[in-house]
Amino acid sequence: MKLRVSSCLLVAFLVPFPISAQQALPPAIDGQVDRLAAEEMASLHEPSLAISIVNDGQLIFAKGYGVSDVENNVPATADTVYRIASLSKSLTATAAMRLVEARRLDLDAPVQKDCPAFPTKQWPITVRDVLTHQSGIRHYKNNDESINTRHYTSINEALTQNFSKDPLLFEPGTKFSYTSYGYIVLGCVMEGASGMSYTTYMQQNIFAPAGMTSTRLDDVFAIIPHRARGYSIDKDGKLQNAILLDISNKPPGSGINSSTRDLGLFMVALYGGNLVTSATWNQMITPAKTHDGKPTIYGDGWFVGGPISTYHGLREVGHGGDVQGFASVLYAIPEKKFAVIVLSNGENEKASIEYIALARKIYDIVTAH
Repeated sequence: MKLRVSSCLLVAFLVPFPISAQQALPPAIDGQVDRLAAEEMASLHEPSLAISIVNDGQLIFAKGYGVSDVENNVPATADTVYRIASLSKSLTATAAMRLVEARRLDLDAPVQKDCPAFPTKQWPITVRDVLTHQSGIRHYKNNDESINTRHYTSINEALTQNFSKDPLLFEPGTKFSYTSYGYIVLGCVMEGASGMSYTTYMQQNIFAPAGMTSTRLDDVFAIIPHRARGYSIDKDGKLQNAILLDISNKPPGSGINSSTRDLGLFMVALYGGNLVTSATWNQMITPAKTHDGKPTIYGDGWFVGGPISTYHGLREVGHGGDVQGFASVLYAIPEKKFAVIVLSNGENEKASIEYIALARKIYDIVTAH
């Protein structure tokens, strides 16, 4: 399939929009990343791509490519704001672990201690269970649930109006089963433990300390500067606007909007011990275990197995996100304090795997110099 775009848009797709007159990377490396970005956009038919690189704990590169708003021909930049979908879970989990470090949240306590809105079930559920996707709380029943257009005014409303009355799928702690609804419960727990709304707590304890000035919770009614529009490809290969979507039904699991620069700064703060201690960070990227001692592919808000495991003998961790009109990946090699963040306003089911491969290529380029 070929993407049908005007000649002026095609030029915009292939010419990077620089973040400044002087790039942090040597020109040779910068040019190689530009080439990889152009190839990725052409392969996946993406209107724009935004990439940042953290090496040795420092943000060394952040740039946008292509068009964040096709109808108005707005160039993507390092500060373009995308829906990051399930990548939100890594930020939410980090915020939860700050509460643990402050002794305001007990991972082994029942979720109802701080989230009484969630009813008791046939088995007890701990905070650790929801954090590591071992809660037994279901994921979406069908596409209609994932394509929400109703606006919810609070986490409690989203929780009580959707899944809270459903029985658990299995006894918590017995297996891994990914669920965005479980992270809504985690957000409710965080509100109870902190005494703040999830939005306020995230702003004060993650976004502000990391210098993430463009990051905020998604709101379909708000005016969000530099917000990208989401796109998909129809059956004839033609670019079209993504379907309407309101993510207020799942803020802690999928509802954060951010830029590639901000997410690079998040990793700088994480590697620098400015959000959680190094011991807590190591715990978060260690595989969680079921009650019978079997490791899963997930830690505390981070994938630690599956498509990622090791590269050149080094441990890989990360998280991806995809939602109607957008795709994202945060890829990290903790031992090198290295990370690549890739954000896009193109809808593609292959994006997560492709972005991991792209991040590995970037790692090879950066470490070869």
